[in-house]
Amino acid sequence: MLFNSFIFFIFLGVILPIYYLIPKKKGRNLFLLLASYFFYGYWDWRFCGLLLLSTLIDFYIGLQIEKASSQKKKKNFMLVSVIINLGILGFFKYFNFFIESFEKIGSTLGIHFDYLHLNILLPVGISFYTFQTLSYSIDIYRGKLKPTKNIIDFALFVSFFPQLVAGPIERAVDLLPQISKKQVPNRIQIEKGIHLIVTGLFRKVMIGDTAGRYVDHIFSNIQDYKSAELIAAAFIFSIQIYADFSGYSNIARGTAKLLGFELMKNFEQPYLSRNITEFWRRWHISLSSWLKDYLYISLGGNRKGGFKTKINLFITMLLGGLWHGASLNFVIWGGLHGLFLSIHKKMIGSNKLDSKPVKITSLIDLKLIVNIIFTYLIAAFTFLIFRLTKLDDQVLFFNKMINWESSDFTWKFIGITLSFLSLSFLFDILEYKTGKHTFLLALKNKPMEFAILSALFLVTLLFMFQSDPLPFVYFQF
Repeated sequence: MLFNSFIFFIFLGVILPIYYLIPKKKGRNLFLLLASYFFYGYWDWRFCGLLLLSTLIDFYIGLQIEKASSQKKKKNFMLVSVIINLGILGFFKYFNFFIESFEKIGSTLGIHFDYLHLNILLPVGISFYTFQTLSYSIDIYRGKLKPTKNIIDFALFVSFFPQLVAGPIERAVDLLPQISKKQVPNRIQIEKGIHLIVTGLFRKVMIGDTAGRYVDHIFSNIQDYKSAELIAAAFIFSIQIYADFSGYSNIARGTAKLLGFELMKNFEQPYLSRNITEFWRRWHISLSSWLKDYLYISLGGNRKGGFKTKINLFITMLLGGLWHGASLNFVIWGGLHGLFLSIHKKMIGSNKLDSKPVKITSLIDLKLIVNIIFTYLIAAFTFLIFRLTKLDDQVLFFNKMINWESSDFTWKFIGITLSFLSLSFLFDILEYKTGKHTFLLALKNKPMEFAILSALFLVTLLFMFQSDPLPFVYFQF
């Protein structure tokens, strides 16, 4: 069920009144659990079985870690959770990828593995809820969390529909305490929830989907387009993926607020970052913080010297790239970011990174502008590799960059690109200026606030009536 579809509005319109009318916490959580499984099963009911299996495994293992009489036994149970979860994820997501890799090696030796290929259907959101349940077991092992003894609460933590299929990847230490209490949304939460849903939907549909139609057409026919047009498509894709994913995250957070729950921010104006390290503190925050806390630190973090720190950064981002999909381009994308982060770490040395937000008045600072543009160009360039999944397409693209082909439509494509960049930048500036994703609430003129919000929603609805909804980019991960 897509957030940018009318069936989702119907779904939300049905469950919200029922949820509000249920008097007790236990009944509310059970109802939300059933609604979440219906939401997830709307794609394919078979996915629900795997979701339930992951839930039962980690619920049981969490209890066993707590009961274990020694640290060694606790560690063994935690490792069982890691092996089972990553085993399930690896089978569904990477089995054919590794078979194809072995097949290429085997073909040189006269050995064929094509008979091992399986027609595996990738469950939606498996990477997200796998990391979510993994963090639960690891946090219990690390002593940061006590396991819940309520299977309904834990099952809802794993399957909570607003963030189930594309995050944010929530930690049990943050979400489970909310689930264990009766959540009654207040007026402010409802107002913020509506604002996040409307602006998130606008970003997804009007910016992300519109940009995506340009990108899909151009990158599906690279041979038909000139050099400048392909560069424009690369920049437009960087806007598409940002608007698409940040829009989803805002809708997820807004929907959760209507139910009385608070989810973490997943984006904080990443294209205004001053360096690549800051970019990863602002882009897909729930994943980057997960990789830092559960992979980078487990590898040793920065505790074993400068060289080892850079190796740990590189490995973390390489595996972070692989998390996105079973394709070489994702591995290259992650590896490049690992390399860039390592270089930046070398440049700053032991100096602490300034993580304070950029002030709007500072945008006249030439050095700051250069840093922001340079960081954005790095992100846009690597997203190009992220988008072009086939090696032939990558080779053709870069050949057209080397062997430049002029176009009669260069200025037209520059205008389209600048339009998308400006609209996206406008949202970021408003968020920066107000310090909130619900920036329209900062308006003192309430009729004006209502008018702007209504206009955004009506324009989005009209567009939705005229076109089929595009899936969210991160659903494939």
